[in-house]
Amino acid sequence: MTLARLTRRSALTALAAAGLSPSLANARSGDWMALAADVRSEFQWAWQGYVAKAWGKDEINPVSGTSRSFFIKSQDLGLSLVEALDTLWIMGLDAEFQAGVDWVKSSLSFDVDGEAQVFETNIRLVGGLISAHLACGDPVLLAKAKDLADRLMKAFDASPHGLPWRYVNLKTGAVLDPETNLAEIGTYITEFGVLSQLTGDDRYFKAAKQAMKHALDRRSRIGLMAANIDARTGEFTSRNASIDVYADSFYEYLWDAWALFGDEDCKRWAQECTAAQLAHQAKRYDGRLWFPMVDYETGAVTSTAQSELAAYYAGLLGQVGHKKEGDDYLATFTHMQATFGIIPESIDVTTAQPRRKHTGLRPEYPDACLNLWLLDRDERYRALAALHYRQMKATSRAPYGYTALQDITTRPMTQGDNCPGYWWSEQMKYYYLLFSDTPRIDYAKLQLSTEANVLRGFRKV
Repeated sequence: MTLARLTRRSALTALAAAGLSPSLANARSGDWMALAADVRSEFQWAWQGYVAKAWGKDEINPVSGTSRSFFIKSQDLGLSLVEALDTLWIMGLDAEFQAGVDWVKSSLSFDVDGEAQVFETNIRLVGGLISAHLACGDPVLLAKAKDLADRLMKAFDASPHGLPWRYVNLKTGAVLDPETNLAEIGTYITEFGVLSQLTGDDRYFKAAKQAMKHALDRRSRIGLMAANIDARTGEFTSRNASIDVYADSFYEYLWDAWALFGDEDCKRWAQECTAAQLAHQAKRYDGRLWFPMVDYETGAVTSTAQSELAAYYAGLLGQVGHKKEGDDYLATFTHMQATFGIIPESIDVTTAQPRRKHTGLRPEYPDACLNLWLLDRDERYRALAALHYRQMKATSRAPYGYTALQDITTRPMTQGDNCPGYWWSEQMKYYYLLFSDTPRIDYAKLQLSTEANVLRGFRKV
């Protein structure tokens, strides 16, 4: 049986397992519009819960109606609000968008005496503010993004190799924890690059690219990098090559830098890294494609765990030019969803069984569906994302929004009590972009960050 037929069969099996008609894969445009309207309605309803119970707080706990801080204990930076802004705009929730912008302009300050994780702060807040600025043109949003990026740059300056330390005090610039990883030193070039374009200051782009190049220059003979690195010494501190935990967005940003800025170095690096990963990390267990951690010098498997985070890689494979392999890898996670209802947070690749019972309301599967759909507009990807959305709605809807799950093995699944900030920026946007054909986005130019912030592709309304 051909790869295409196998992948198609996996998709139909997943649809059938969830009680959905296979004809959904050939749904009429009106069906997708209705689903988009449902996504929009659910997002608006959840936003009302956030406004009522956690306005200006980092994250809402949607079961209890309480909130929690994310970056700095007892010091909220409006994380979920900032993450939601461009999603609100794309969905045409203009009054809600403006209320969020008004809060940012009047209440959001980064002059905070506390350590923030540099990587998370960049992808969530710098990216969110830039995207909101691109949506509406308000210069205050750009000024706040630049102010925050300048504070984060202190973490780059502290390393003799230009590798950002993991934490920086937003007020004093003091840094903390040099024992970092590929994702945390290499997930800046899209946000920082757009910031350089908007401000005319190329410091941001150069700093981001230098950090990536430092790690890439240390690839092994077989073309792989270890996932962990020390910002002080510039040397790898583990032997594990990974496409998911500790490394995932590094590889996304190589291709994104080519797509956004036409950077030929990043295009070449993306192609070389992907080729090495396919040659030395791609493994089959029970006929299914996985990419477990391997020794970066020998290719020997070092861990049989695969995170749900790795689902993004199916889309990246397609973007870099390995569409068949991308479809094959998506089929692996489609099978996980068909088997367990919700894709497990961590999976043993040798048994295809969950290693953890909880899951964090994860967006990587619809992310891959969107990126693969953008390549050829195959309706199958919409159908698979529709399955993912309906399963999320059935299991994670809580009194005041959507929550992560504590146990996916119980029936009904046991809910936790937290809505991660990325939910507002990522999966609900992926669903809506897939189903809506919204005129507010130029799909041919669309470019998203790892946090799904729109960095190119807005249409003015």
